[in-house]
Amino acid sequence: MSDNLHQLRCFGCGVRIRGDQAGSIFRCADCHDLFEVEYPGWSSAGGTDRPNAGALKWLWRERKTSSELLDHSGVWRFRELLPILESFGNAVTLREGNTPLYHLPRAAKALGIDQLYAKHQGMNPTGSFKDTGMTAALSVAKERGFEWVACASTGNTSAAMAAYAARAGLKCLVLIPQGKIAWGKLAQSMDYGAVTCQLNTDFDGCVRVLSTIVQEAPIYLLNSVNPYRLEGQKTPALEIAEYFDWSVPEHILVPGGNLANSSALGKGFREMKALGLISRLPKISVIQAEGANPLAKSFRLNDGASIEPVSAQTRATAIRIGNPASWRKAAHVIHETGGSCIDVTEGEIAVAKAELGREGIGCEPASAVTLAGLKKLSAAGKVAASDTVVLLLTGHTLKDADYTIDFHRGTLLQAEEAAPMLPQIEALRRNAVEVEATPKAVLAALEQIQSRWV
Repeated sequence: MSDNLHQLRCFGCGVRIRGDQAGSIFRCADCHDLFEVEYPGWSSAGGTDRPNAGALKWLWRERKTSSELLDHSGVWRFRELLPILESFGNAVTLREGNTPLYHLPRAAKALGIDQLYAKHQGMNPTGSFKDTGMTAALSVAKERGFEWVACASTGNTSAAMAAYAARAGLKCLVLIPQGKIAWGKLAQSMDYGAVTCQLNTDFDGCVRVLSTIVQEAPIYLLNSVNPYRLEGQKTPALEIAEYFDWSVPEHILVPGGNLANSSALGKGFREMKALGLISRLPKISVIQAEGANPLAKSFRLNDGASIEPVSAQTRATAIRIGNPASWRKAAHVIHETGGSCIDVTEGEIAVAKAELGREGIGCEPASAVTLAGLKKLSAAGKVAASDTVVLLLTGHTLKDADYTIDFHRGTLLQAEEAAPMLPQIEALRRNAVEVEATPKAVLAALEQIQSRWV
């Protein structure tokens, strides 16, 4: 099936190859740029074999009540738009996707935006958006007969890969930067049976080491340079459009780390438009941490034409990446949709994360850059009160519990980081207080602190 229905196109020079010709590091042999999956029948220029949009909408809706295991996946429920396997019976699924879209009434009121939502990809099986891409790419690895898969990771990718590898009966190797990921994420990859190596380098250094390993051993690379990852990661775009009855929001804000997620969502909306499922594209904006902001710097200096790697430093470990592999794809999506790319400070991230927690949903630190970025875009007049806005939350709040605890204890930020945000921080902090074990003492403590509540 897949050889007939899909091919790989180099994002740089445009050369097209079969899926099994990509090589072990998924880089074009001619220009060394990344590949993306293309479907000649309908997603490429000149394609005429387009499925009926109305029939697809009906089919995908009907699958929501199906008893078939594959239909329980929010990725494979849309399998007509990702025919990447010879047989869908080879799909490895943990019932990923179908994640909730939450209205954010408190943040909406504060910003004067009525229709503000969070698409919470942290509600996936391993607690992050990586599951939607991993089910696709690891299924390809299994179908092609690989026994080993591998990734370099800041945490979430390793957790997802290890879980899906365990489900498929494959062995997996994880390379992580020593001391630079959240322990909750590392615990997941260990629990799922991964061979985990901590390297004395950063994420980009781990990528360099792994790129050599997969060229010397029969190990399938599952980092986001793998174009099949993006096929799974495009499906939240379909879920968002379906939720709004095949209309689309005016704005979608995405955290920017290795930048594959924004690329994937852009691809998903682009393909939906080509098929007549939607009539326009939403503006897709990428938000980075100030200490890990190569694309935001690029947009300030040259409108995203080139990028200069940075030494990434941010407590939002999931986006602590200084040399993002998918920056060209992300820059293209931002330009194509009329979005923006900006950065936010550590203090702004911490406040936004606490504010999302007050909505009752929570998220990992990297996800909170979206709300922090929305505040800046709104203040700059780039978001209207009548707009519908969706924030993509990429990870569960329990992915980095230490961050949350440190925030509420007042030990997370340095004084200079906290100073510009101090009133908001003090209003949001909920540190545990020691109280005598009597009702009178508890009520007295409650009276003392309730004036600080927001």
